[in-house]
Parts: sequence; C-alpha cells; structure tokens
Amino acid sequence: MIRRSRLSILAVALLALGFSHGASARRPSADEVPPPPPTSVAAGADLATRSAVQDLPLPGGEHQRVLFYGPAGPMRGVILMFPGGAGDVDIERDGAIRHDNNFVVRTRELWARLGYGVVIVDAIGHKSMRGERSTEAYRQVLREILDYAHTLTDRPLWAMGTSQGSIAAMAAGSSARDGELAGIVLTESVSVVGHSGETVFDARPERVRAPALVVANRDDTCTVAPPSRAPEIAAAMKNSAATVLHVEGGVAQSSNPCSSLSPHGYFGIEKQVVGDIARWMRSVAPQ
Repeated sequence: MIRRSRLSILAVALLALGFSHGASARRPSADEVPPPPPTSVAAGADLATRSAVQDLPLPGGEHQRVLFYGPAGPMRGVILMFPGGAGDVDIERDGAIRHDNNFVVRTRELWARLGYGVVIVDAIGHKSMRGERSTEAYRQVLREILDYAHTLTDRPLWAMGTSQGSIAAMAAGSSARDGELAGIVLTESVSVVGHSGETVFDARPERVRAPALVVANRDDTCTVAPPSRAPEIAAAMKNSAATVLHVEGGVAQSSNPCSSLSPHGYFGIEKQVVGDIARWMRSVAPQ
C-alpha cells in the first residue's frame, strides 16, 4: 500500500554565500501535478509534446545520445536528466526508450505537463557509466550536453540526477559556468562507496555555486544511498545555497532496495515528489 507522503524541509545555509533557500512543505494540489498522460499523445489530447534525438560528437569518434522531450508550447525551462545505475536507458533513433523505469525517465510526462522540457542523457555507446561520472573525461561530455541544452531554450536550465545519476548532476553543477545553471537536484544520491567506486562527494561539490536541492526518502533502504546523509551532501556544497527535502513512502515492487521500482526510485509517490521539486525550482527561479 502506498503510504501518504509527509514532507519536511531542512534549509542548509552555507557560510560562503551567507544565505539559504527554503521550500514550502505544502502538498502539491491536483492542478499542479495532474495524472500522467499516455506515453504517446494522440491528436486532440490535452497535452501536445515534441521530442528529438541528438547524437553529440565526442573525441575519439564516440557520440553522446540524448533525447529532448517537452511541451509543444512555451517552456518554463529545461532539465538535464541523469539516470542512475549503469545509465544505459537505450534511446532509439525514433525517440523510443527501451529502459524507462528510472525515476528521471518515467516522469518526463509529468514534467512536460508542468511546462518543462527534459534532456534525457543515455550511456555512451551502451557502456556502463559506473565509475565514470566524476572523471575529468566526463566533465568534457557534460560540456557538450550543456552546450546542446542552450540551443533548446533561453529559459532556466537545470541538472537533475537520481542515485548514481546524482554524481553526474553534481559534476554538471561543479563544472558549469557561473550562472549557467539555475539549480541542481540530487535525488536518492549515492553517498556510500559501492561497486561503482565513486559517490557524489567525488564530483567536487565545493565547486557548485548554483542553488541545490537534495531529496531523501526516509523509507529508502538502498545501502549506498542512506537518507541520513542528505544533510552531509548539502553541507559539502559549501559555496551553494542548498536545501534538503525529506519525503516518505513508496511501493517496493522489486526485492532490490536500490531498484527504480521501490522507495529508492519514489515508485508510487512520483507526483508528490515531482510537485515538490517543481515548487522549489519556482522558488529559486520564479517563472
């Protein structure tokens, strides 16, 4: 059974900038986060979307495949989405996604309904991204992704990651130019060293200057992403105004506590979590 989500927010004011950003704990209303529409939107439906697949050239002849997905009309902004695990969601040339269970992938319809476009980042050449996301080589990849995102909009640009993908979002925040990102969102972040050999602390959190939101589900039992370390993650971004958002609930459809289909992936409470993240985004970059 889905437990009702109870949200509480801890604002972490970091001394280097001398200020903090808080967020309301108000539960999102039905008109803020409507139910997700069908995967494909038919003519005449109440949500029209657009999408595009792009292969960004990288040194050595490789390519970084990304999928832009968003509302057909004006956008509030664009969010770079970094999936967890190995990062291989397998974006097809026609825009289909073969592995779309990940939180930042399966919520793309919700974000489109809220007026945001998303750029879903695939693994490079179907290789595992474990252990690669905090490297200098990957920072160069992030630069290509950021440059591409700027071609999509002049509205605020965000970076969001989940689990292992939070390492990439942290790296995007620490390598972005001043003022380039409106903020970063780290959800169920890997903060304990596991098989990948890296955590969000390896992605130079002290270099993040954009506002940051660290989301932690108290019911997450994934051993490499303990919710108790969320304040420590926020504090590591000492040059950012960081906020911790605690949530509770979710359904465990998988026996793996680190699965996307578990409280670790906000399975069953997606609308509440997306609504609260969006509210924080509007608080730091009013639309």
